[in-house]
Amino acid sequence: MSPALNALERLQEGNRRFVSGVRGLHALISQTRRDEFVAGQKPFAVILGCSDSRVPVEIIFDQGVGDLFVIRVAGNIVAPSQIGSVEFAAEQFGTRLVVVLGHSRCGAIQATLEELQRPTENQSRNLRSIVDRIRPAVEGLLGTDLKRDADGLARQAVRTNVRVSANHLRHGSEMLEELIRNDGLLVVGAEYSLETGVVEFFDGLPAPAC
Repeated sequence: MSPALNALERLQEGNRRFVSGVRGLHALISQTRRDEFVAGQKPFAVILGCSDSRVPVEIIFDQGVGDLFVIRVAGNIVAPSQIGSVEFAAEQFGTRLVVVLGHSRCGAIQATLEELQRPTENQSRNLRSIVDRIRPAVEGLLGTDLKRDADGLARQAVRTNVRVSANHLRHGSEMLEELIRNDGLLVVGAEYSLETGVVEFFDGLPAPAC
């Protein structure tokens, strides 16, 4: 099994432990071994997730100190600084799995949908920069029947935004493109359910071997 698929399996197993309420010994023990990480790190996965306080990445995947390289930004958007951070982890640490992690009831997604439907005046340009990153992913959904189903629209917008962000990472960096083609880098999309605690991986997964 490739390093990327091994890493994906570790995340899935960790999330199953989290959902069941049983924490693994590794995550607990790692907190007492901080001195081992002073000289360096070797995270097995990069997670680009949302800043939402209800989505603590290391906890929902039941991982410990030094396991994950976590980038958090409202709406799990992809901008140059996020791409650079992923490049850094992939090049410096040899990390071969990148996960774009969205979540249900995302405030940044909801704010974007509201802005598209009812534009506001004098919005902070910094907040607008987040909305503008999410806008292309979700704007087209307002032209479908989902516009009459607020909950369905929000759910689909979360997943569409994840797919767009993951695709941006796959094709927005020459370095990452090269690693995907020749060195086993895998970029996948996932959604965390606030309601159940389950992380569902749904985008960019390799086809199962026959």
